[in-house]
Amino acid sequence: MSDNSGKTQQGSNLRLIAECGILAALVFIGTELRIPTALGFINLGDGVILIASYFIGPAAFFSGAIGSALGDLIAGYPVYIAPTFVIKGVMGLVAALIMSKSHAKNIAGFMVRLIACILAELIMVGGYFAFEAFMYGKEAALGSVAFNFIQAGAAIVIALPLTYAIRVKRQK
Repeated sequence: MSDNSGKTQQGSNLRLIAECGILAALVFIGTELRIPTALGFINLGDGVILIASYFIGPAAFFSGAIGSALGDLIAGYPVYIAPTFVIKGVMGLVAALIMSKSHAKNIAGFMVRLIACILAELIMVGGYFAFEAFMYGKEAALGSVAFNFIQAGAAIVIALPLTYAIRVKRQK
């Protein structure tokens, strides 16, 4: 048995860890690019999470969870750190698992990516609604649903063309 296979696996793991870290930083930056609302803010971090899901697969859980939770910490929303970690992590994981089937060259690949993005964003909207309903009551939670859907729509509009561009580049 050769040591080369172990070195290759270790190099692959190190590369994935580095990519997770870079993408977590990009999620954080996207989260910091925000528009204030009455109950928080709309940010661009979700778009980066969706792109990370396509680019690094299930490891996007960590990029989304860590980058977004750090965004809440820095923004002064400590009560949201733990729910954000879970919601954004699951969002990245689910999108990645679905997007792993999206490498077709035709419209089917696009549709799979679109479905992945929509489901991931529904996790975000539903997750924050559930958390806020528990913390502040259903009426207060309903106030943020529209803003979360706007954020979700922006993320999908950002992610779909970029995942297409990544797919085209990978095929070359």
